Amino acid sequence: NDLETLIELCAETNDTELEQELLVEMKNFKKRLETTKLETLLSGKHDEKNAILSLHAGAGGTEAQDWVGMLLRMYTRWAEDKAYNVSTLDMLPGDEAGVKSVTILVEGTNAYGYLKSEKGVHRLVRISPFDAAGRRHTSFASVDIMPEIDDDIEVNIKPEDLKIDTFRSGGAGGQHVNKTESAVRITHIPTNTVVTCQNERSQQSNRNTAMKILRAKLFDLYQEQQQKELDKIRGTQKEIAWGSQIRSYVFHPYSLVKDHRTNVEVGNVQAVIDGELDEFINAYLKIIAK
Repeated sequence: NDLETLIELCAETNDTELEQELLVEMKNFKKRLETTKLETLLSGKHDEKNAILSLHAGAGGTEAQDWVGMLLRMYTRWAEDKAYNVSTLDMLPGDEAGVKSVTILVEGTNAYGYLKSEKGVHRLVRISPFDAAGRRHTSFASVDIMPEIDDDIEVNIKPEDLKIDTFRSGGAGGQHVNKTESAVRITHIPTNTVVTCQNERSQQSNRNTAMKILRAKLFDLYQEQQQKELDKIRGTQKEIAWGSQIRSYVFHPYSLVKDHRTNVEVGNVQAVIDGELDEFINAYLKIIAK
């Protein structure tokens, strides 16, 4: 209604301030419409939950670690634009730049429903800022997404199935972090799932965070196994394979971000890196909703 009134006023007057206000309102309306459209595509059992997002650098040392740093910024920007809360559960800084691996918690309605579309390998092609010869480099990073599991969901973890190690944390964390064995590594022996946490100052809080991530990982693993069983029964093979390369971000020799599952292409790489992901998320959700 406010928008209609503004349009009528602009048509009647020649007020440039009003025109600017109308442009802002149109932009906001488009954003709200996009959000509503996306919400209608969320039908998964755990879509409304918070999301645990993990990023890992592929082979390629500093170049790949810098790519993880860029992706972390991209997802943080995207989440903040949605008014979601982002907190770091664990981070291992890169040797020279960037990040080797990081796990964040994205809190807000439908965070998992949106971000599940990002699971897979992301590829970067650019002129490396770390290469004195200015050559083109290709880097890879993997993105893993899990719903945060509430206490009301039963994830059966037997204490005897866990191997818990403590160690001194590495990386930048102030003097205190390195003096005591506050970092925790938990291995779930039956599935060989390993989780580490060295972000907190105390061993107990690292252990609690590691258990939170482990529960989400195991739940995700069980869900995946169930899906495979269902696909076998139905005789279908999911087109979108987990762990495959899902998107390429090319800065050089041309500018393009291409999603290999949906074929969505965006020419403005910088806008995508700045968190404009909804076009990709929307297209993916449409495919899996079919």
